[in-house]
Amino acid sequence: MNALQRDLKKLVPLVESLGKETVAADPHRQRFHLQPPVGWLNDPNGLCVYGGQYHAFFQYGPFDVNGGVKHWGHAVSTDLLHWEQLPVMLYPDEPFDCHGAYSGSALVEDGTMYLYYTGNVKHPGNFDYIKEGRGHNVCLAISKDGVTLDSKQCLLTNRDYPAGLTCHVRDPKVFAYEGRYYMVLGARTLEDKGEVLVLESTDKLRWTHINTLTTPEPFGYMWECPDLFCLDGQWYLAVSPQGIDCQNVYGCGWFAIHGDWRGDCTLSEFHELDAGFDYYAPQSFVDGNGRRIQIGWMGMPDADYGNAPTVAYGWQHCFTVPRVLTAGPDGTLLQNPVPELDAQRSAAALHAASGEEVFLAPRFDLTAAPAGDFCLTVAQGVQLVYTEQDCTCTLRFTDPALADGRTVRRARLAAPCRSLRVVGDNSSLEIFLNGGATVFSTRYYPAPGDVSVKLTGAACELCNL
Repeated sequence: MNALQRDLKKLVPLVESLGKETVAADPHRQRFHLQPPVGWLNDPNGLCVYGGQYHAFFQYGPFDVNGGVKHWGHAVSTDLLHWEQLPVMLYPDEPFDCHGAYSGSALVEDGTMYLYYTGNVKHPGNFDYIKEGRGHNVCLAISKDGVTLDSKQCLLTNRDYPAGLTCHVRDPKVFAYEGRYYMVLGARTLEDKGEVLVLESTDKLRWTHINTLTTPEPFGYMWECPDLFCLDGQWYLAVSPQGIDCQNVYGCGWFAIHGDWRGDCTLSEFHELDAGFDYYAPQSFVDGNGRRIQIGWMGMPDADYGNAPTVAYGWQHCFTVPRVLTAGPDGTLLQNPVPELDAQRSAAALHAASGEEVFLAPRFDLTAAPAGDFCLTVAQGVQLVYTEQDCTCTLRFTDPALADGRTVRRARLAAPCRSLRVVGDNSSLEIFLNGGATVFSTRYYPAPGDVSVKLTGAACELCNL
């Protein structure tokens, strides 16, 4: 342990203890979403199962509610809904990560947790930090107990990546497959084209570039947070591309892979993962039951809307509810809340007729089976409107007090909407249509107390969570 880490290990708990009371007083503090103790949270990192618990790491700025230098925060859970905060796992305390322990993943093998991450370094000088002046290093931290670190080292630097790339190569996702280890890295070329590098290893330490995944024509200038995984024999590449034409500042979605991703292959058309305001940088993992679970950051970088109500209490952002990924009959990815959420429902369900306004705590689970046009209104200021004629859903804030700058988002469904589920927490709504084929995620800021819910066009069932 070096002197910087010793100081950070004292400072972070101090800042958390000083802000604890203020954060806890916030009525918008979430009840079953992972959120930072204080300060800033963004990308999910290192999602895994270790020692019989779910481990989630996250980009964490404990000193700055608007970002700051990034650590890896750490939380554990037995049910994916109730999270216990543990001490920070990764500090920016080495020359190879001194300006931030950026995003990465976990590989668990033989009782050891291997954490691969990007060590961010910004060299002093008059640089653009895109083509020069920045180090994006692939680093490895090893833990034998899942709580404390045994070692940290730098495995790859910008010199080790293929020619023709900018300094922006980051976010390693590592997994084992057919007796070898593979890593995918998001990259930006000198021609501002996004792509994903595929690397291979036999020992988890020495890595060789074997392939590059991209589209024939440029599709954004940077592909962040890549995730390569298989469902029912079909491989998918999830990425968060920057510089594409989309509703949000940046996109987030997936390609189906046709062929062998280690060699000759092509990517399908790009599919949006979430049509809401707040969803980015998702990561998935396989749990002990063989489920592919995905968690996203319920936020959006560089957005023109914000979270002022929570910032006032010293914290910002949270994760989505963990979602089980499955493949639909046509290969479409379906996202649905983990079944563990069902156990949180109150025993008594509330049945509301079409057009009936009910009031309940903002922590609720609504289900309905619409047969045509419908309009859902929450807190008298957030509307979800579905039009059967063109299978279009529109999420609109009609009350600016709830929105903090959020306005309108739309999605066209592939089929008429016949199922609706809305999961509400104290300051978030996650909307699942047609069994998770289309999803909207958003933060919102209702007044303290009960919220009104009204669905016109269909009856619904509501349970408190």
